Amino acid sequence: MRRRRLRNRGDAELDITSFMNLMIVLVPVLLLSLVFSQVRILNLQLPVLADAANPDNIDEPQVLELVITPQQLSLNYPAGVPLKQFAVGQDGYDFAALSLYLQDLKLTFQQQQIDKSDIVILLDDNVDYQTIVSAMDTVRSFKAVVAANLVDAELFPLISLGQAPQDAPTAVSDSNAGAQL
Repeated sequence: MRRRRLRNRGDAELDITSFMNLMIVLVPVLLLSLVFSQVRILNLQLPVLADAANPDNIDEPQVLELVITPQQLSLNYPAGVPLKQFAVGQDGYDFAALSLYLQDLKLTFQQQQIDKSDIVILLDDNVDYQTIVSAMDTVRSFKAVVAANLVDAELFPLISLGQAPQDAPTAVSDSNAGAQL
């Protein structure tokens, strides 16, 4: 019997041209379909320490407060003086009405040459996280149309957080709501 011996032919070359063509097409398609997550970070400020011993001090900046309790949103200006309250309805907190009122308040401040860009959000212990985030988004900015484009207009971007007082006022008549300004 004759045995046939095969010769070593050497290493075969790999043809990866079709694989490279696939990657050239597939990588951009996957990158374009990828949803990029946006992480937003809000820098929070420490609340302003109010001088309770000397309420007649005019040099102190007046603080705009938003007190959030499970029953209502209460807007105070200056600190502790109720300006407007928004009751919680069946749909939850009325952040749309709060935004409209803050827009009017910002316009009033601008007309009186009051440069106010800070707000203190005082929270009750029973307020959930989503409410806090929604409140921060509402007081920070609002959507406005400028030159046929929808942009974020600034309201009160310098946000401070604190704990709501236990003896927060419960009711304000709407006839007195704007009298403090």
